[in-house]
Amino acid sequence: MSVKSLDDRSDDESLEEATGPSKVMKPPANNKPVSSKKRKQHTECFPGAEEDQSKDKKEGEGKPKKRRKKKISDILAQSAPKPGTPEDVKKLLKEHFGAKRSVIELEELKLPDACFLPPNDLTHSFSSYLKEICPKWAKLRKNHKEKKSVVMLIICSSALRCLELIKSMTAFKGEGKVMKLFAKHLKIQEQSKILEKDVIHVGVGTPGRIKVLIEQDSLSLAGLKYVILDWNWRDQKLRRLVDIPEIRKESIDLLEIGLIKLCREGSVKLGLF
Repeated sequence: MSVKSLDDRSDDESLEEATGPSKVMKPPANNKPVSSKKRKQHTECFPGAEEDQSKDKKEGEGKPKKRRKKKISDILAQSAPKPGTPEDVKKLLKEHFGAKRSVIELEELKLPDACFLPPNDLTHSFSSYLKEICPKWAKLRKNHKEKKSVVMLIICSSALRCLELIKSMTAFKGEGKVMKLFAKHLKIQEQSKILEKDVIHVGVGTPGRIKVLIEQDSLSLAGLKYVILDWNWRDQKLRRLVDIPEIRKESIDLLEIGLIKLCREGSVKLGLF
């Protein structure tokens, strides 16, 4: 067997003799093989973030929905129309003044049964109702000579409703003169001048404007015989005269400043159309 010279040996053999037997290089212990599965992306977390999210979720699930408050139109839509009665007016006054007035004052605000006219049973037109409750209208109209006063006062919830009733009472009024007593027609000063100048038989208006005219002494209650509340009529929202808070209060104020007293004395009759 021939012996190879040092020069004839391969570089590998020379390197093995110089460094010792070759060792297999192991991968570092910390280097883990990369998984073929897609790594999960980590979301940025803040202290208390998970707690807040779970709290919001619980509140959203457990919080009951806020119940919508029923409007008066919703209540009235579910009930059949009923004609107004004297008891309705008495109840209205009692609820309004009950907690505000003394026992003696409440007695003075009570309306006697004798002051009420037969209420409309929802079968009458306006003219037919007025003819029924005031059969001697022609005589009353001829005898009325006082200025700044009316024989009949009709109280409505709006100017448009006043115009409707004025048109529908043509068959009743005859030669009687009717005046509009609401804000959208004339200014208070103009209405006062007409009342001072002419003899008016019927006044049709809203409670707020009528009240102001009485307080300013532009409208006298001396010749008044009838007060008609447009009680049963409903507007587009199904509200009656007493269902509109502002109009209800103005109507009660109007009754209080003199009409209740005249009704108690027997000189004025109260009707509900």
